[in-house]
Amino acid sequence: MTITSTTTPVEYFYHWEKTTPDKVFLRQPFGNTWTDFTWHEAGQQARRLATYIRSLELPVNSHIGLISKNCAEWVISDIAIMLSGHISVPFFPTLVAEQIKPLLLHSGCKLLLVGKVDNWQVMKDGLPTDLPCISFPTYNPDPAHTQWNTIMATQPPFVGTPVPPLDQLITIIYTSGTTGNPKGVQITFGHFAAVLNAAKTTLRTDVPIPRFFSYMPLCHGAERCILENAALATGATIYFTESLDTFAKNLAEARPTHFGSVPRIWVKFQQGILAKMSQKKLDILLRIPIMSGIVKKKIRQGLGLNDVHYIAVGAAPMPIILTNWFRRLGIHLQEVYGMTETTGIICLMPRETIRDGTVGKPIDSVTLKISPSTGEICVKAPHNMVGYYNEPTMTTETIDAEGWLHTGDAGNLDTDGYLNITGRVKEMYKTSKGEYVAPSQIEMGFASNVFIEQVCVMGYGIPQPIALVVLSELARDNARPVVTESLSHTLHGLNPVLKPYERVHRVVVMLEPWTVENNRITPTLKIKRKEIEKAFANQLENWYGRPDEVIWEV
Repeated sequence: MTITSTTTPVEYFYHWEKTTPDKVFLRQPFGNTWTDFTWHEAGQQARRLATYIRSLELPVNSHIGLISKNCAEWVISDIAIMLSGHISVPFFPTLVAEQIKPLLLHSGCKLLLVGKVDNWQVMKDGLPTDLPCISFPTYNPDPAHTQWNTIMATQPPFVGTPVPPLDQLITIIYTSGTTGNPKGVQITFGHFAAVLNAAKTTLRTDVPIPRFFSYMPLCHGAERCILENAALATGATIYFTESLDTFAKNLAEARPTHFGSVPRIWVKFQQGILAKMSQKKLDILLRIPIMSGIVKKKIRQGLGLNDVHYIAVGAAPMPIILTNWFRRLGIHLQEVYGMTETTGIICLMPRETIRDGTVGKPIDSVTLKISPSTGEICVKAPHNMVGYYNEPTMTTETIDAEGWLHTGDAGNLDTDGYLNITGRVKEMYKTSKGEYVAPSQIEMGFASNVFIEQVCVMGYGIPQPIALVVLSELARDNARPVVTESLSHTLHGLNPVLKPYERVHRVVVMLEPWTVENNRITPTLKIKRKEIEKAFANQLENWYGRPDEVIWEV
């Protein structure tokens, strides 16, 4: 089916449901087996759920919450909400009661679908007592809810193919809270259509039998606006992962043609490869012509990426050294830059002319400008959000009177139109010497060290920055003196290429990992800089004054 700027996701669904009813649309793993949903089967379930939702006689364009890890029922529910004429409001499945409560109140949800959640008992106390809920099957459904299987057994499938207007809201996506409280981004059917049409060539939507692997939260802008949107448009099969423990196995079995990721995933992949084969041995094998091809193919097959046509990397800065490391293995990573507020995409890296150190070029629908006073990246696009739900002040702070959306990112465009991100405007801080430092650029300099999994550079109010690092599993298998020496070596290699006021004074090794649970990273694996700074601000002066170059937190 031809992708156009006016074709909505629900129209693509109707097309595949009618023309390829027996083709597998969704694949859900359970242990060593997969449960398949054809387009017809997924359509029938979505239509029965839509009938039930319509029977509730909710006000037109009601907000319907959706909270679950990625699974087949998530996508089926999303389609059902479209068919029922309402607006989906997905939430991160890692929220606790104190976090979900204000979001449900702010969004005004009239119904909540609950699925694959690790600890529903911890979350459920945050729900309004009068909020009706539907439980997905197989994921410890709450007996107090209306049950999915009951709906499937009692409701007739909704008949019809209603097409919503392009200016109708399709969803409200709450941001992950990297830079503060989550905000509800309002996106229309037209936004979904426009962004996919503008990006279709670079995203390789022409692959004959597309297979997508969905593991980043579907409630997040990129996974929702790009992966699910593109799957509906191309008739792709979506594979899901069962759990973090089965991620590698599920990915290898899926063999996706398209794979979206964040930089931390590639750090994990690299560490897994080097745990089985040293860098020295790998370098030797890659220099032997015949053996090089065999090794590359074996590694790609082991990861499940031998059939991949397009690998997108975004959400955080991708270190060039890591990109080059995988390129030697025949794995080509293409940077993506976007925001939920722009329906997921601003820039894409062209496959034929990759330019390291940039995030590619603006897609055809996007006009960029760089603020001459602050260096902030500003965007005009037909897929810019309507605004933040119920937050007019924050909306006008983000979208100015001329229609420019202010991204909060600082950057510059080179002579060929490639965009380079230099940091977050609000993350830059002033040292006690009065110099401004952009921490994200310094953090990328630590990417070459396989002992480091996460890093956060801090330094407000002290003369020179300090780097807080979380060690990788590979580091934990080595003696402390070995790791200390390696961190010192990285520090000595990095500082000479930095400006004098950017040079890192100390490296502090964190003993506690940064996780979603301790609120140090977002569900999309980005560090929560404000939370980390708040947690360790009172220790900076003490660390700064210590004699050791590498400090192990106690």
